[in-house]
Amino acid sequence: MTNTIATEFEVLDERFAGLGGDNRTEVLYVGTRWAEGPVYFPAGRFLVWSDIPNDRMLRWDETTGAVGTFRQPAGYTNGNTRDAQGRLVSCEQGDRRVSRTEHDGSITVIASHWQGKRLNSPNDVVVKSDGSIWFTDPPYGITSDYEGHRAEQEIDGCHVYRVDPVSGEVDIVADDFIRPNGLAFSLDEKQLYVVDSRRNHLRVFDVDDDGKLSGGKVLAENKTGNFDGIRLDLSGRIWAAAGDGVHCLDPDGTLLSKLKLPEVTSNLVFGGPKRNRLFVTASSSLYSLFLNVTGA
Repeated sequence: MTNTIATEFEVLDERFAGLGGDNRTEVLYVGTRWAEGPVYFPAGRFLVWSDIPNDRMLRWDETTGAVGTFRQPAGYTNGNTRDAQGRLVSCEQGDRRVSRTEHDGSITVIASHWQGKRLNSPNDVVVKSDGSIWFTDPPYGITSDYEGHRAEQEIDGCHVYRVDPVSGEVDIVADDFIRPNGLAFSLDEKQLYVVDSRRNHLRVFDVDDDGKLSGGKVLAENKTGNFDGIRLDLSGRIWAAAGDGVHCLDPDGTLLSKLKLPEVTSNLVFGGPKRNRLFVTASSSLYSLFLNVTGA
């Protein structure tokens, strides 16, 4: 039987009225060292997420509630997403690369170097509708052996990258971050939201048709911890893992509400048949609750 805890939303703005959901939050799994990167697969009704220090990926089955090992070793995988073909795209901190798992289970390397230099340790990733792959590259996987392999940083800085869908060329699209982390596109893909976890803020960029970024103003600051993974709902609201729980932000950056959880949150994803089920990775656990909103 799934354990539950009381759902606690701290409502800070009247625009959040009616957007809550379950009064009990399910604890679907306990036993990771640092849970990250949840991604939901609607075709199979299962969720995959990362347990970085244990170098494994876990799989939760929505129809049975069973949890098993999806992959181990897993390259100390952190963030994950799906592409338009339903394939798993992963940031492997330990192998310092972005990879794609094909339908037959084989693995294709998407990006491992920039101008001949090894990436730091890709952290989070998103796929645009044109097939381009965008990812962040802080050094968390090379600063120690806990979440990867201790190594020297070959690239001067921690950047946001774009992989061209045709040529496969890897380009830096933003180079003024200290620790770029979670990222997500707006509903029309004309804006890109990117977290800087060292500066504890969320920035927003304009996206040109040719894949160039401009702007980059700070949209929101987190005064209680670090922003980490982010996702959007169908109204364009931003849901952010934020240390003390999940923050819900209006597109204008206003903090609308906080979903309080008993562990440090790292990432989240909308799933379920109607995309109204929020899955949250937090420290040792995987949490879930149904909301009155639908994920983008």
